[in-house]
Amino acid sequence: MRIQWAPLAIDRVSEIADYIALDNPIAATKWVDSIFDRVKQVKDFSRSGRYVPEVRRKDIRELPYGNYRIIYRIEKKVISILTVRHYKQILPIKDIDGS
Repeated sequence: MRIQWAPLAIDRVSEIADYIALDNPIAATKWVDSIFDRVKQVKDFSRSGRYVPEVRRKDIRELPYGNYRIIYRIEKKVISILTVRHYKQILPIKDIDGS
């Protein structure tokens, strides 16, 4: 399977990295590198993430990464990374269903 990042997920990673960079630019770069490394896990183990409680769909899962949730959808030949959210943030359903 291949991994595809949705524009929203890239935007979220960028926003989070920009925020981290306000205090520590080096840490922000390391955070971005490590989140991309974390996502590589789903390439071979697509069902390793847990179900997303807000949607209860078998094709939508999440990987924990520190204080963040990496939300992804399992498709036929693609893993789509939909968004990245802090655990304390409400997950807008539109971030998952593409509305």
